Amino acid sequence: MTLKKKYLFICLLSSISLVFLGIGMSITPDLTEEYIEKKYTNDASKFTWVDNLRVHYRDEGKGMPIVLIHGTSSSLHTWEEWTKILIQSYRVISMDLPGFGLTGPSADHNYSIEYYADFLDKFLTKLDIDSVYLAGNSLGGQIAWYYTSHHLDQIKKLVLIDPAGFYNVEEIPFVFKLARMPLINILIGKITPKFFIEKNLKEVYYDTEKITDDLIERYHDLTLRKGNRTAFINKANQPIKDHTIRLKLITLPTLILWGNNDHWIPAINSTKFLKELPNVQLKIMEETGHIPMEERPLESVAHTLKFLNYNN
Repeated sequence: MTLKKKYLFICLLSSISLVFLGIGMSITPDLTEEYIEKKYTNDASKFTWVDNLRVHYRDEGKGMPIVLIHGTSSSLHTWEEWTKILIQSYRVISMDLPGFGLTGPSADHNYSIEYYADFLDKFLTKLDIDSVYLAGNSLGGQIAWYYTSHHLDQIKKLVLIDPAGFYNVEEIPFVFKLARMPLINILIGKITPKFFIEKNLKEVYYDTEKITDDLIERYHDLTLRKGNRTAFINKANQPIKDHTIRLKLITLPTLILWGNNDHWIPAINSTKFLKELPNVQLKIMEETGHIPMEERPLESVAHTLKFLNYNN
């Protein structure tokens, strides 16, 4: 080996070493279950076993039950402002879905809609609930309408908030695209700086002034809960199936709320739901992003209460 080749080889090794050193120094360690639970539970928090999962949930208020289902990479905390108002008239139940929040990953890494619907059925059975209002946001909205299509006698009214279901590969959010890229997804499963979480929140909020340090910290901490990052990658890589043919089966009263400035699932998708759902109302919320119950809780819950309280 010539002196020049030796020099180039040493430079290459040094560069590779620096890259791996940088990665090693950037790795964001998991947070323990004990730490997360102490920080993000309150007096209303409970845990129950569904199959092999210790599920975190809250069950508050009295009256007709309404079950609230959060979206991808979120948690039951997204409903806290809604809950404060809804518990004045209803029994309000929220849970951390498998793969998110304090519940943690599923044992078999299955995050299909069929799996989530089965999980929801077992969860409601555990709580002895056989008649309920159901509401969901994003992924939670998709779970809600898919579950309803199989349990038409159990669900009395349905609220869908920027729901998923109609997929366009071109519209998949960037973080989901990263999670589907080999090797890159290994890195995002290990390196999760706060600015990355802040960037994603700025994509789902219209009014970025409402993105507080506490909000960023909560999303960051719950992402770092042991197993959640791997669960997100597994969820993003689940085969995409179109179940929207089942929407026509849902004849019960349905309210759709949609943020007009939703960049993750654009509001134009609401027209697809309007075409398929037989008994539906639509409310487009101006200057609102993907998670109206967080960004504009008072207005979004007011629309929901008006819908729930109307006798139809």
